[in-house]
Amino acid sequence: MKYVAAYLLASLGGNAAPSKEDVAKILESVGIDVDNSRVAMVVDELKGKSIEDVVAAGRTKLASVPSGGAVATGSSVAGGESKGEDKKEVKKEEKKVSEDEESDDDMGFGLFD
Repeated sequence: MKYVAAYLLASLGGNAAPSKEDVAKILESVGIDVDNSRVAMVVDELKGKSIEDVVAAGRTKLASVPSGGAVATGSSVAGGESKGEDKKEVKKEEKKVSEDEESDDDMGFGLFD
């Protein structure tokens, strides 16, 4: 990623076709050890391509990647009788949790002691 970022910095700086040396110089200026084979790969892959076109193509690919949203839950209720039972169980669980939380509020020390 750092090699691509350096290539983009060089192109944003006005260099329409950054060379391997240009990319390496940017990386070395911030103290990054340069792997010449990776620099060569990035420069060769982007040679002759417009950065705007590459970014636009990448956006269309990323548009198809799921990035969150609603999560399906496996606890759907089938009948009316089980609804009431579920509510009772939830209330019992809530009471247990609240009792435990109250006893551990200060954990044996105060914030400003």
